[in-house]
Amino acid sequence: MNSTTAQFEDIKLLEDKLKSAKIPLDLYQKTQVTIERLTRLAKTSSYSQEYDLVTRYLEWIVSLPWDKKSDDILSLDKARQVLNANHYGLDQIKERILEYIAVAMLKKDQPESTSKNNKAPALLLVGLVGTGKTTMAYSIAQTLGRQFGRIPMGGMGDALQLRGRSRTFPDAEPGLIMKVLRRVGTKNPVILLDEIDRVTEEARADIMGVLVELLDPEQNSKFLDHFIDYPFDLSQVLFIATANNTAGIATAVLDRLELLEMPSYTDEQKTIIGKNYLLPRALAASGLSKEDLVLEENIWHQIVRPLGFDAGMRTLDRTINGICRKIAKLKVEEKVERVNITGDNLKEFLPSW
Repeated sequence: MNSTTAQFEDIKLLEDKLKSAKIPLDLYQKTQVTIERLTRLAKTSSYSQEYDLVTRYLEWIVSLPWDKKSDDILSLDKARQVLNANHYGLDQIKERILEYIAVAMLKKDQPESTSKNNKAPALLLVGLVGTGKTTMAYSIAQTLGRQFGRIPMGGMGDALQLRGRSRTFPDAEPGLIMKVLRRVGTKNPVILLDEIDRVTEEARADIMGVLVELLDPEQNSKFLDHFIDYPFDLSQVLFIATANNTAGIATAVLDRLELLEMPSYTDEQKTIIGKNYLLPRALAASGLSKEDLVLEENIWHQIVRPLGFDAGMRTLDRTINGICRKIAKLKVEEKVERVNITGDNLKEFLPSW
């Protein structure tokens, strides 16, 4: 089989995919013109960079979820169960998610003409490092039964990373929004825009301009990626942005986000989270059982605050994991069967800084 024959077979396969894919009618008509152009390119019987670019474009058109969406899990009891299992406290944020689910439940059985304005909200979780912003976004997706995609914004230096690059350029490719949608395979996922306050200063204005279009319910139903070059409806995407503070976020972006503050944790809250959430997870990650380690109640304040106050949970998480790893090593070396940590021996197990 020569290369020209193989190319014609690839074109036929693409044509079949386009016919079976449920893409907008005018876009389908546009792709038919592109297919004809692709056929002409194949007849030249030589390698063509343009042939590769057109083929890649059609593959992207076929693989995007133009009409595929997941069904939301609309149950307040289920939502409470998931949120409480994953997070201690944070009542204000949990209540907001329950309100969203309640509204969706009421609108579910309404005619499409009256429920079409039920667009997904755009949330901004603001809090110090380690206060649970990213994990809360995961939990919201789990609560709703939606696919989840994360876009790291920290250090982003070009708005085209979100918007995509036009096919007139040799290094053209879709933006991160389209890449996430293709990966998750649905048009209504939860998309996390992580650390939107940490984009580079040089590109801040351009990136904030794209974020306005992404988050504005009046604009995001026709989001235009430069590579795809056809409006995509993002109105059913639940966007969740995170930031350490709002200083680096444009006012126009803030106006389109519902701000929810992630509070710092008190020592008492950290102790509860450490006992009920972090310790069981660390034991499982270290291959230990709950019988292998006993922590006396009066030492938790030293575990929670080994170096002074920390607003988030990351230091505590690292400390507990460090303790579990030390015990796992002692078990493998057959030096201990189980460990009871008290005020007298705690320093032997705390990580050294």
